[in-house]
Amino acid sequence: MSTPAVHVREQLPSIEHLGRKAPTPHAQKAHPRLGALLGALTAGLLTGAPSTAAPAAFTHPGVLVGTAQLDLTRSKVNSGAQPWKSAFDTMMASAYASLSRTPKPRAIVECGSYSDPNYGCTDEREDALAAYTLSLAWYITRDSKYANKAIQIMDAWSGTIKDHTNSNAPLQTGWAGSTWPRAAEIIRYTYNGWSKDRIDRFAGMLRTVYLPKVINGSHSNGNWELSMMEAAVGISVFIEDKASYDKAIAAFRARVPAYIYLKSDGDLPKTAPGSGLNTRDKIIKYWQGQSTFVDGLTQETCRDFTHTGYGLSAISHIAEASRLQGQDLYPEVADRLRHALGFQATYELGTAPPSWLCGGSVKRGLGPITEVGYNALHNRMHYAMANTQKLTERQRPAGSNNLFVGWETLTHAENPS
Repeated sequence: MSTPAVHVREQLPSIEHLGRKAPTPHAQKAHPRLGALLGALTAGLLTGAPSTAAPAAFTHPGVLVGTAQLDLTRSKVNSGAQPWKSAFDTMMASAYASLSRTPKPRAIVECGSYSDPNYGCTDEREDALAAYTLSLAWYITRDSKYANKAIQIMDAWSGTIKDHTNSNAPLQTGWAGSTWPRAAEIIRYTYNGWSKDRIDRFAGMLRTVYLPKVINGSHSNGNWELSMMEAAVGISVFIEDKASYDKAIAAFRARVPAYIYLKSDGDLPKTAPGSGLNTRDKIIKYWQGQSTFVDGLTQETCRDFTHTGYGLSAISHIAEASRLQGQDLYPEVADRLRHALGFQATYELGTAPPSWLCGGSVKRGLGPITEVGYNALHNRMHYAMANTQKLTERQRPAGSNNLFVGWETLTHAENPS
């Protein structure tokens, strides 16, 4: 199949020669693809996936944000530096930072398709985001009232919830289950006021209510499984469950190539194990009827950019967690993720889609999801990402999508840690 030209500026520098000697750090910086390739080789990602991904000892806090990242964020805010100070002010002005918030836990959270019915779905997601917001507020201000409020919310839910039901239960569990561990990691490992019995109860909630709903994945649209694996990874870090961490990472590594297309995949996108997508017609239908495939197209691009943003965000979050836990998966997903961010950013910024893409019409609304991936790929790995950079900077300070993304300009903008 011929591939139409797409003018997306995120392009790889060519590598003309791979010498026998390891390149210098300067050479790796000059040729980011070479650096990523060598990083992948070092991690064993190109010569055969390791049987385990879990670290010998988990790093805490180590879900989306680590100590060095938090310390840099705190220093930037306290010095009034931008964009961190404005991002912090935006966060603190949000309802999620309110000290008068009353948590609304339910024993059974019932979520149908598109949250219809919505019995506790919004309440759960927003309480989890509030706990995370308050944990960040605690770390940056060192005012214990924010930590205590986060604890109140987490304790309310851990003492109440028993199950998630109805058709959207796996996705709902993934969204809330992605956010709870971020808050819990910060509070547990940086504040002395959360009692052991309540920490244990919260860990038990994650282990028995959340993890079983997400750990076996999904054959639905890719954003489902990616969000579910984000939850599984974060939960596994908090409860220090190496087996579930390994299982979640394995599912993630199989799903990313099935979610983001690269021309090296061949005429058709890759498929996830067990998907049943064994014919061309089935694959095209699963890809929303799109039959022309180019670098960075995702399985949900022609559905809408909002759901695509969920998937790309989860990919970035899982890769960030793996890096904090000592096995950096960014080199493995770098080409797919940077092309996907750049491709979506091109049209999110207003470029008219060609007729071969989604019938010439796309549904924009990517959301505040680019900071984590952009920081990793551009600032740490030195990829040129002009369109992603433009979109990221235009959206600052990035807020929350009110589902599982929040305050990533604050935590990840220009953050080398």
